[in-house]
Amino acid sequence: MLPASFVVLVAGLYLGLLFLLAFITERRVKRGSARFIGSPLVYTLSLAVYCTSWTFYGAVGSASRNGLEFLTIYLGPTIVFVGWWLLLRKLVRISRTQNITSIADFISARYGKSASISALVTLMAVVGSIPYISLQLQAITASYEVLVDAGTATAQGLGTGVFADTGFWVTISMAAFVILFGTRNLGADQRHPGVVAAVAFESVIKLLSFAAVGLFALYGLSDGVRDLFTQVRDNPELSHLYSFPEGFEPRWIATLFLAGIAAICLPRQFQVTVVENSDERHLATAAWLFPLYLMLISLFVVPIAAVGLTLLPAGENTDLYVLTVPLSAGREDLALIAFIGGLSAATSMVIVASLALSIMISNHLVAPLLLRSRYFASPDAGNFSGTLLLARRLSIIGILGLGFLYYRGTAGDSPLASIGLISFAGVAQFAPALVGGVYWTHATKQGALAGLIAGFVFWGYTLLAPTLAEAGWALEGLVAEGLGGRALLRPGALFGLEGWDHLVHGLFWSMTANIVAFVVVSLATRPSPIESLQSALFVNALQPGEGQVEVALQRSATTKDLFRLAQRVLGAERSYQIFRDYARRQGREDHLPAPDPPLIAYVERQLASHVGAASARSLVSRIVKGETISLDALISILDETQQAIRTSRALERKSRELQETATQLREANAQLTALDKLKDDFLSRVSHELRTPMTSIRSFAEILSDASGNGPKLDSDQAARFLTIIHRESERLTRLLDEILDISRMESGQATLRQDRLDAAEIARTAVETMEGLAKQSGVELEIDLDSGPIWVTGDSDRLKQVFVNLLSNAIKYHHPAQTSPAKWTPRPRKAWVTRGPGVDGLVELRFCDNGPGIPESQKDKIFSKFARAWNEDGGEHQGGSGLGLPISRQIMQHLGGDLRLDKTGPEGSIFVVHLRNAAAAAAE
Repeated sequence: MLPASFVVLVAGLYLGLLFLLAFITERRVKRGSARFIGSPLVYTLSLAVYCTSWTFYGAVGSASRNGLEFLTIYLGPTIVFVGWWLLLRKLVRISRTQNITSIADFISARYGKSASISALVTLMAVVGSIPYISLQLQAITASYEVLVDAGTATAQGLGTGVFADTGFWVTISMAAFVILFGTRNLGADQRHPGVVAAVAFESVIKLLSFAAVGLFALYGLSDGVRDLFTQVRDNPELSHLYSFPEGFEPRWIATLFLAGIAAICLPRQFQVTVVENSDERHLATAAWLFPLYLMLISLFVVPIAAVGLTLLPAGENTDLYVLTVPLSAGREDLALIAFIGGLSAATSMVIVASLALSIMISNHLVAPLLLRSRYFASPDAGNFSGTLLLARRLSIIGILGLGFLYYRGTAGDSPLASIGLISFAGVAQFAPALVGGVYWTHATKQGALAGLIAGFVFWGYTLLAPTLAEAGWALEGLVAEGLGGRALLRPGALFGLEGWDHLVHGLFWSMTANIVAFVVVSLATRPSPIESLQSALFVNALQPGEGQVEVALQRSATTKDLFRLAQRVLGAERSYQIFRDYARRQGREDHLPAPDPPLIAYVERQLASHVGAASARSLVSRIVKGETISLDALISILDETQQAIRTSRALERKSRELQETATQLREANAQLTALDKLKDDFLSRVSHELRTPMTSIRSFAEILSDASGNGPKLDSDQAARFLTIIHRESERLTRLLDEILDISRMESGQATLRQDRLDAAEIARTAVETMEGLAKQSGVELEIDLDSGPIWVTGDSDRLKQVFVNLLSNAIKYHHPAQTSPAKWTPRPRKAWVTRGPGVDGLVELRFCDNGPGIPESQKDKIFSKFARAWNEDGGEHQGGSGLGLPISRQIMQHLGGDLRLDKTGPEGSIFVVHLRNAAAAAAE
């Protein structure tokens, strides 16, 4: 046990040190010599205001009762900050451009700078934060009591009057400290570097003190991690520390959601994360450093809880294990360090929360009331900045007073985690209007109001009322019987939903009511022009256009009136500086800028940094004239803010198209390369075909020429044979040239083919007879399997016979002499035959088949190309011909209204299909 006077002295010296640190920091910031305050490290440490006495004391208590559930409180903010670019970056960007002062100001500005929304959010924030502030008072009081008297750790002195209650004096001390700390100036846009520095320092202190207790539990009271783990594993009563209870998932999801939302929507978190942010780039550092801080402070929760449950007697307040564990081992010095850490956790929360709430109260509750009074409503009224500063100080006293009353009213015996989660659920009601407002352009003021009211009512009914009833408030009948005695309206089993965890139940109904009301009412209502303008600016905040608001709002006012208004709120010196700087931006040499709409908007933003967006708009509207929103300018803004998105999407589309085009070009290039190779092969083949007969003709002609002159004489038989060869090679050369000319005429459409009524069966028989000699010479059996009757078609008989002869010739020539059946390794007869297939769509089908080796896979797609090779690649032997037969045949069939295609090929043979126009169908056409 430590003397009370000594504990008070140490606590007072520590708070004095914090005040001195804040004072020196602000002095150095004004001189421009405190660059460290703008560092990402200080910013990240200030975010650790999230770790309040609930985290410092209550996390150990939560682990002792519910095991690993405490981790969700750390995982929620971790998820939010890891994905900082999704939401946090947008919130910071908007707040900087709009001079936002609080979460109430942010939501109000999004929905047309609505005074009703800002007032509602302020009231909800106060009510939702009171239990949390009460939690800090309870933690400080309880820790002080246990430190000065270890035997009466739970004694609160509640029955001896208010003045004998430690919590009362803690409240008075905290109120005085916060007033001195955070209300030395009015301007919220000037930020609070002293507060940020003090909170960052406290974050270091609470981490080090908590780690000191954790290390003592691990190595002072246990023999390291392994020894403590063995003790926990061997003790069945401690199994819940490392296991999950049955059906834990709903509560885990609920607490994880609440912790993530609280990292944004708690007034104090919005203050340090968004309002106090001096550089958007600091978020990138906080995205990993803040989760690291949370991980470090969570490492020692389970060890302290395990040692407390092992060494301390049953019934001990588990929320105070951080103090009672070192006290039980006689380490009052370590307990005092832990007390200072808990004091840091509580005071940092109270300072920032009270500061944020007081700004909201003065800007959104007090300022609107002042503006309605006769004195302050007059344009000639004096400066009321002093009145607002007084309102903030009184607000701090009122907030802490309400926190003390809640602490007294609930007897101060509720678990810290339970109180904290109730507050989290309360501020979570801001989430739909906040998040929806920065991503959904159709969200309206009426929708936001409906959602906020519905969510707040359900929160109060399903979560706050049962908590107050447990504390002894006269609400037992409501909780047990429901509103009006209706069982379906019981707060703990609303609409018959029984068996759920009370937190999950309350969160489900409040968030469902909030979201449904927000969406449905927004869809059913239309936004005002100013709402549409703000919607465009918020939703597209990451692609803003310069001067958009100034162009859209068409207002007029005199420079004199604007300056007098600025003086009333900002003071003479600050107003002079603002107007002088703006005049220089306009290129004017005097200190009075031209009173154009951009100046009016600029003055309004400066006022908003002191009194909030809604009150600033109300003040400016009293002196301006003809306030309208230019429809053309609004449309232009909407177009401009969407242009970046459209451009981005267009670029993505173009990128995909370019990728597809590049793929197509690569494929086309491959095809062209293949065709170029085929062309080279074709030219080589044609030149070879031309050169062979030309060589023969030239050689034999030279022999005959020499014989007629002075050369050796030839007998008549030799001369006749040579002339026959010259004639045959000349015919071959003529046929090749005819084929080349033929396919050229076909492709150019110059060929004229007759369309006579023909018997296709007779032409096929003639073609088979023509090829019988070649078939016998090649050892191929040639057959025709057609009906005895005629097959009437339309076409050109000579051309049709040319096609049939070419197909039969190919079937005969490309039979490989060594072909065997793949099923049995025995020779098979070599055959080629013609048969009829099923005709469709007025076409007759003839099939030219063989049982040859088939067409090589590499040639299947090339056989109808005039550049294709005319030899069997598999056999490697030249088979004769120019390689133009199949291309010419297909051209002929297409000109006759039919077609020629390869139907099947493989080791069992090939089948070519010829389609001819049926004579009857042709006549009907």
